[in-house]
Amino acid sequence: MKGRAARLAPVIDMSEQEEREAARQLGKCQAQLMQAEQKLADLQQYRDDYHKQWLNAGSQGVSGQWMIGYQRFLSQLEDAIAQQERSAAWHREVVTKARQAWQQRYARLEGLRKLVQRYRQEQRLVDDKHEQKQLDEMSQRLLQRARAY
Repeated sequence: MKGRAARLAPVIDMSEQEEREAARQLGKCQAQLMQAEQKLADLQQYRDDYHKQWLNAGSQGVSGQWMIGYQRFLSQLEDAIAQQERSAAWHREVVTKARQAWQQRYARLEGLRKLVQRYRQEQRLVDDKHEQKQLDEMSQRLLQRARAY
């Protein structure tokens, strides 16, 4: 790497580190979202199972006290489900923001890489022109020497 491309190397290194950190953070947020959604699914399944037990017991007749206990527990379970739904929604937002942050850092990194590539191509053209000029000059000198003899 020469010139401008070489001067961008530390910027690219830093941008790569930022992109990797953003990707790691996104992965962590996605794992937390999966846990929150799994916990929500577990609570919902537990509620459904509990309701089935109630239907079973209810068909055989239950006491008023049992019914009050069931209603109280079901209410607490519904509250827990609502809270977990809010938690899962919050985690979804966090994942969305983490994904956007990663995408921004990735786009910046790719932009820098393309810029370095363009600088390298420009430098190659300059080098090729310089080399061609040297070859032309050497060719002219050889031709002049050959004519002199």
